[in-house]
Amino acid sequence: MSQPSLRIGTRGSELALWQARHVAAKIKTRFDIEAELVIIKTSGDIILDRALSEVGGKGLFVKEIEEALLKKEIDLAVHSMKDVPAFLPDGLVLAATLEREDPRDAYLSAKFPTILSLPRQARVGTSSLRRLAQIREFRDDLEFVPLRGNVGTRLRKLEEGIVDAVILAGAGLKRLGFGDRIREWIAPEILLPAIGQGALGLEIRQDDERTGAMIRALSHKDTHLCVAAERGVLKSLNGGCQVPIAAFGQWNEDGSLTLEGRVLTVSGSRRIRSLSRGPVRSEAEAEQMGIAMGSDLLSRGGREILAEILPPSR
Repeated sequence: MSQPSLRIGTRGSELALWQARHVAAKIKTRFDIEAELVIIKTSGDIILDRALSEVGGKGLFVKEIEEALLKKEIDLAVHSMKDVPAFLPDGLVLAATLEREDPRDAYLSAKFPTILSLPRQARVGTSSLRRLAQIREFRDDLEFVPLRGNVGTRLRKLEEGIVDAVILAGAGLKRLGFGDRIREWIAPEILLPAIGQGALGLEIRQDDERTGAMIRALSHKDTHLCVAAERGVLKSLNGGCQVPIAAFGQWNEDGSLTLEGRVLTVSGSRRIRSLSRGPVRSEAEAEQMGIAMGSDLLSRGGREILAEILPPSR
């Protein structure tokens, strides 16, 4: 006989629903518990006429879901980790991170096979300052067009010829069955992924021991530690979608973790880069590696770059 159901809070986009159903299936298989999906409309789903950098960044996709979690209207939230702000509300915790899908960014175009084959002044759709700044480093002759909405909406803009190319997270494309549309995977050396990109995070109330015991059992340790290191950089820089920052962790054959972080000007004319490698055995150690990297980036020019981009605090 099945156990009582679990309420999973999710956005209503096709990708978010795929992710929530993926988690629900894991819970059903592992614990024989039925999960009910509770669709919550977030500010990020409503405000589509402006870039995220103009209206509040990462938190727009999780705020209302976290409020529902705190009000006990849901038991568990499923997030794309790249959408989760550096700091969580009091009483909530990221209990698990599922095994990461390919974290790289993907290039799609109907006419041009690679990003280097795009003609001068080609129109590239992206609303990410991180992508825009890094691409400008080696293709400063392109025109960038703000592109918001779900994956299907962005692909339609490409099909309609509104843009010549789009750059999206490859993980979302693969999960939705659009992997065959990818013309080129962009190497991290050129375009370092967003913090947490490709990973799904499971957020719960800190005092919910029943849900916590189940959810932690689903966590993929290597991914969880990688993302914790990347989020350490995010916490140290106190950044988000408003600024072009990136961090990416990878495991080495000897069991050590390599972490790279970048801070860039929006124009792509200046980049501060930091690289670290070492053993990581716990979430606290991973986060500390990231925090130290963030401090290094700030001390070597990142502070000045961020001060130019971010509005003054009131």
